[in-house]
Amino acid sequence: MGLATAAVARRRASGWTLAGVAVAVVVAAPLLVLPLSFVADPGALAELPGALLPDALRASLVLALGVGLGTLLLGGALAALVSFYDFPGRRWLDWALILPLAMPGYVLVFVLLGQYDASSPLQRGLRSVFGSDFQLPEIRSTLGTIVVLTLVLYPYVYALARAAFLGQARDVLEAARSLGMSYGRALLRVALPLARPALAAGVALAVMEALADFGTVNLLGYRAMTDAIYKVWYGTYDQAAAVQLAMVLVSLTFALVVLERLLRGRARHLGAQARGEAVVPRRLRGPAAWLACLLPALLLVVVLVAPVVQLVAWSVESLGEGAAAADLGEAAALTVLLATIAALITLIGAVLIVYGRRRRSTPASRLSVRLGAIGYAVPGTVVAVAVYVPLAWTDHRLNDAFDAVLGLDVGLIVTGTILGLVAAYVVRFMALAILAVDTRMNRLDPSLDDAARSLGAGPGRILGEVHLPLLWPGLVTAALLVFVEVMKELPATALLRPLGGDTLAVAVWEATKDSRFDTAALPALLIVLVGLVPVIVMVRLTRSVALQRGLTAPPPDRPGPSATSAT
Repeated sequence: MGLATAAVARRRASGWTLAGVAVAVVVAAPLLVLPLSFVADPGALAELPGALLPDALRASLVLALGVGLGTLLLGGALAALVSFYDFPGRRWLDWALILPLAMPGYVLVFVLLGQYDASSPLQRGLRSVFGSDFQLPEIRSTLGTIVVLTLVLYPYVYALARAAFLGQARDVLEAARSLGMSYGRALLRVALPLARPALAAGVALAVMEALADFGTVNLLGYRAMTDAIYKVWYGTYDQAAAVQLAMVLVSLTFALVVLERLLRGRARHLGAQARGEAVVPRRLRGPAAWLACLLPALLLVVVLVAPVVQLVAWSVESLGEGAAAADLGEAAALTVLLATIAALITLIGAVLIVYGRRRRSTPASRLSVRLGAIGYAVPGTVVAVAVYVPLAWTDHRLNDAFDAVLGLDVGLIVTGTILGLVAAYVVRFMALAILAVDTRMNRLDPSLDDAARSLGAGPGRILGEVHLPLLWPGLVTAALLVFVEVMKELPATALLRPLGGDTLAVAVWEATKDSRFDTAALPALLIVLVGLVPVIVMVRLTRSVALQRGLTAPPPDRPGPSATSAT
């Protein structure tokens, strides 16, 4: 009986593993369309205007380099400031500097474009001070695009670098200072190199997001690869060329990721907190202290506070003028519906993939986690193109079948409906759900599974009665992350939007293209406010975990050992 039970358990475990692998293959399969397009139509790219691909590729490379450098300097400097120095306002800046992550780049762009209007209060005020000939720098430029994306993407570097800095032990810096280094030099020579893997990972995330961006570059007239794909898709209706442009962009994205890995080398520096006390921030005094508070606060005003205030003002104005509440309500309802469906599907898929690997850790189950997460490294424009091709093929085959059997022309069933758009969202954001669920699953002691099995519980019962109740923080986090990302997602939505319906992101984009800033204000405000929810939740979870692990340094004014040596 014991051997028979064990054999049944092994078969069930294999079943869960196969289910997880199957989900991952289904999620990653549409991306196979991209390389296969060169076999089906090898001359598609040659039919494009000669300068389109080189110019777009060059623009994307410049954008990646500029945003990578900008986020490294800004995010790394802010993380070092709040981690190693104490000044007025440090405690609230510590978490507030992550909040710009909720501000989509295209929303910040349209607020800035509205402020650049000659009749805007900002322009009138500046001209009254500096003269009627005063003109702000041109935002529709390469530098303007890099600056905007840097301002909304630096939190990736900031969050990872801050976690790395907080994990470093005080003894390491004190050893450097005992060799005669100043505090600042010790940070540059010791703390920053120790955090190099985290800094590199943050920059890689920011660069991938910049290459994936469509709304910002489109509104600013920057001819990057995502903009070129959209123009070929809708301008010339050349789907084969658009697919091959998408493959070029994917190759560029993965090449930059590989380059980041090579530059990082084998750096696996660990300033483990378990081997020493936390670093005590050095107190700044006088003008330096107030400057350390003022500059980050000014950054938050420019990126988050002022845009939200302007959005509120425009929203009130548009409602007072009788804005089309019905259209906005339909866009909001469709957005919530899409985000909810995508969040539920990705959550179920992530649980199957992660639990399948936990039941039996095989090369296939481990590969399934990577396959399921590959879509996040692919820009939304590319995912939309990759998903559209198999869905369109499916539509044609279904139409042919219904026509042959029933004599009916059923039209589009998948493409042009929310089914195709949800499929793109699942491919794009499955990685977020896998990361949240897998992180939580790894904290569950394997002995819980053994104890449940010893009581006769099967794999399904173990998942439902043991794992899911313990996984709920990770499940909630995963659902929130996917929900908000779907609300903000523009490129995939712009290409695959349902016939006769727009989401909030598309409503913002369409209104901004026509300079109808008051019309775009309310949907943009809703996107930002909803986007703040998971960011705040993640900040609270991060702070609670840091406190549980002892990674938060004591206040510098609290007496403690070696407190004087930190100053």
